[in-house]
Amino acid sequence: MRILSGVQSSGKLHIGNYYGALRQFVQLQDEGESYYFIANYHSLTTLRDPKVSLEMTREAAIAYLALGLDPKKAILFRQSDVREVLELFWILGTVTPMSNLERATSYRDKVENGISPDFGLFAYPVLMAADILLYSADFVPVGKDQIQHIEFARDWAVKFNTQYVPGYDPADPDGKERGHSPGILKLPQARVQESTATVPGIDGRKMSKSYGNTIDLFGDEKEIKKRIMSIKTDSTPVEAAKPVPQQPPTTPGVVSDAPLYDLLKLMLPESDFREVDATWRAGGK
Repeated sequence: MRILSGVQSSGKLHIGNYYGALRQFVQLQDEGESYYFIANYHSLTTLRDPKVSLEMTREAAIAYLALGLDPKKAILFRQSDVREVLELFWILGTVTPMSNLERATSYRDKVENGISPDFGLFAYPVLMAADILLYSADFVPVGKDQIQHIEFARDWAVKFNTQYVPGYDPADPDGKERGHSPGILKLPQARVQESTATVPGIDGRKMSKSYGNTIDLFGDEKEIKKRIMSIKTDSTPVEAAKPVPQQPPTTPGVVSDAPLYDLLKLMLPESDFREVDATWRAGGK
């Protein structure tokens, strides 16, 4: 089983990166052949300073290793060091319907939040598909907001195989039936860890460098405390019961109505959270 995923180096790593991705990467390195990369090409949609880009890439590499990624068990690499990914990016672009890119929820959400709608942002899902398909990944650990991108990668792999592989049958992508040819590009599966599928930021939206709502993973203690104290809450009095969210946000643009509760549930040991949950529901201290 081959596992592949990556983290952008567009800014300081935050606790959303850890709980939503890095922690899972470390756990999965014992389950199969693991490939993890630092997505510095993807970061160019928001980060253009070459010195800062190099610094963020190095910090991401150090973070991977510091948090437990073992180079003897997993392959860690920089996206830009494998130039073939850009070749596949272009080739996939020739079979990618514009309608797919126009309905990409991540693109629409980022534009609505002020990111410039340039070609790089628009074609982001194609480069992500190339990242995945180039290495014949079986599983891709992602958050729920990225499932659509995995579905795109599968669809485009089928289009590519149909176009360029004689005897390929989309109904038999592995070529197990007589007379069918296996595809060149393997169809990947998304792997979502439900308990950390989406980590809310301090404003209730998904924690993201794009939104500026993060809590740094290795930040200064005073700055981290300041960010935590700014977490969005409601006006319910201390002595009253607090509203308990049904679930954290799972798609771009959806806001958690109690991000503090969601973060405590994510980060506290189960026994400690039970006490917090009881107090939250009953009111009081």
